[in-house]
Amino acid sequence: MRPVNLIPIEDRRDGRGPMRTGPLPYLLLAALVLALAGVTALVLVGNQISDSKAEVAQLKREDAAATARAEKLAAYTQFRSLQEQRLATVTSLADSRFDWERVMRELSLILPHNVWLVSLNATASPEASVGGGGGETGTGLRGSISGPALQITGCASGQKGVAGFVTALKDIDGVTRVGVQSSEVSGLTSSVSSGGTGADCRTRGFIAKFEIVVAFDAAPAPASASPTEAPTAPPAEAIETSSTESSEGG
Repeated sequence: MRPVNLIPIEDRRDGRGPMRTGPLPYLLLAALVLALAGVTALVLVGNQISDSKAEVAQLKREDAAATARAEKLAAYTQFRSLQEQRLATVTSLADSRFDWERVMRELSLILPHNVWLVSLNATASPEASVGGGGGETGTGLRGSISGPALQITGCASGQKGVAGFVTALKDIDGVTRVGVQSSEVSGLTSSVSSGGTGADCRTRGFIAKFEIVVAFDAAPAPASASPTEAPTAPPAEAIETSSTESSEGG
C-alpha cells in the first residue's frame, strides 16, 4: 500500500508550504524607499538653496563694488558732459558771429570817390539796437532781413552815382542783395554853406541823398535766447560808424 500523509498541507514542516507573511513587508519596504527618496530630495534642495544664497551674496558684493567704482568715476562723467556742453556753446557762438571787420575793410575798398557816407549801422539781427544810430533798426527793408545787414545813409553825385555805389556793394563777399530804401535829389540851385556833415548832406542841387540796406542772408543768424534761459549765442552785435567822407572833387 502507498503511504498517505493525512497532515494538512499548511501544517506540514517540510518547507513546501506557503508563507503566511501577507502585504505588510512590501508596505514597509515601500515606506523606506519613499523616506529615502524624500531625504535625498530634501538634501538636494537644501544644497541648491545654499548655492543660490551664496550666489546672491556674491552678486551683491559685486554690485556694491561696481557702485563704488561708478561713484568714483561720476566726477569724470560730469566733467565730460560739461566739456561737451561748453564745446557746443563755443561752436554755436563761433557759427553765429559775423566778421564785421572784413565787411568794413571791403566796404572801404569799393567805396567810389563820388560817394560819401553820413551814417552806417551794422546789425546782426533786426532786433538789435544801435545807440545814437542814424536810422531805426527793424523797420523798412531792414525788418525783412533776419540775418546781418548794413544800413547805409549818405550822398552821391547824382542818381548815377547812387546806382554805381549799389553795383559796387554787390562785390562785397557774402552780400546777397542790396535794396535802395530812398534816393532823392534836393534840386537846390545855390550852394549851401556847411561846416560838416549834417542830417542833409545835399549841399548842391545835383547831389542825391540815399538810404541803402545791404543784406547778408547766407550768414548764420544769432540764436535768440528765451527769457528764462541764458543766451546760447552772443548778443546781436551793433556797430555804428561815424560820418565817413570821401573827396567829391568839388
